[in-house]
Amino acid sequence: MRKPCFDIVILGLSITSSWGNGHATTYRGLVQALMAHGHQVLFLERDVPWYASQRDLPHPPYGRMALYTSFEELRDRFTPAIQQADVVMVGSYVPEGIAIGTWVTHIARGITAFYDIDTPVTLANLHHGSCDYLSTALIPRYDMYLSFTGGRTLAQLERVYGAPMARPLYCSVDPSLYYPEAQPASYDLGYMGTYSADRQAPLQELLLEPARSWPQGRFIVVGPQYPPTIQWPPNVERCEHLSPEAHRAFYNSQRFTLNITRTAMRQAGYSPSVRLFEAAACGTPIISDAWEGLETFFTPGQELLISHAAHETLHYLRDIGEEERRALGKRARTRVRTAHTAAHRAEALQDYVLEVWQRRRISPRCNREDRAT
Repeated sequence: MRKPCFDIVILGLSITSSWGNGHATTYRGLVQALMAHGHQVLFLERDVPWYASQRDLPHPPYGRMALYTSFEELRDRFTPAIQQADVVMVGSYVPEGIAIGTWVTHIARGITAFYDIDTPVTLANLHHGSCDYLSTALIPRYDMYLSFTGGRTLAQLERVYGAPMARPLYCSVDPSLYYPEAQPASYDLGYMGTYSADRQAPLQELLLEPARSWPQGRFIVVGPQYPPTIQWPPNVERCEHLSPEAHRAFYNSQRFTLNITRTAMRQAGYSPSVRLFEAAACGTPIISDAWEGLETFFTPGQELLISHAAHETLHYLRDIGEEERRALGKRARTRVRTAHTAAHRAEALQDYVLEVWQRRRISPRCNREDRAT
């Protein structure tokens, strides 16, 4: 039986600019996959200057996208779209997210969902009363809480915060954009990520110290907002930003790539980074820090390597043979293509929507054939 098609509205942080955020690539893959499944998607993005000046996809070639400058404009222009949609998703870090979420859950006739791309950070901010895009009172008003983090956090969202239904909607990769390319390896180890104070110590231990201990090695760190006080070893190249279309070449230019997880995500567990899936899709072997649930996404020792200290990183870089290195990357690529693509996430979202409808004991309003008759 063919699944029904939905009219979906997503209010997210950004789809047009990937500068300094991991949201855009997630939304791009998800929207494209949803469209490929036959759904209609409207993405609404707040027009803010820091993204306006760094738009690497100003006109997404899939779905519809519209910018708005204020909550008032959002209400004036898009109230009918919100009311008529089968599914309305509000993402984390959306400006004025509490006001928008309250409005959406009040007027939407379809299913409402909060999509948290930053779940552990969100919950920490809620605990300290410093979350400006979600409140504890708002969580039970959404029909679904979709989370980048799985595991025990989902039970916490339902039992402690009153979410009617919490489900994982992890990050993913578009395999049409990320795949192996034959090119010389320019770097022994690379890392891509916006500066974060809680990731700097692991970066120091797992990349900068190995670079200092191995002057012949070639390293690179890509990402914005790193303080000028950081002392970079001379064999560590720095790049402020790479647009998404350059990511594939970046991964393919490395013998190994490094994954470092933010403290809140590591403590929560079950919080894979999109960089894991991107690198694996390119067949680039991954060296990662350790966190609970990692083994549910990749098998340690078979599909990726775990490092706790500089000497372990150096062992991988210097002692693993080329045949073993290539096999490691190939196994990770196979795992990603069978479980972690944007198409897999779109299918999961479809199933979650149907689960909500089943709980409500109503039929979807949104079958396109029904609308055409």
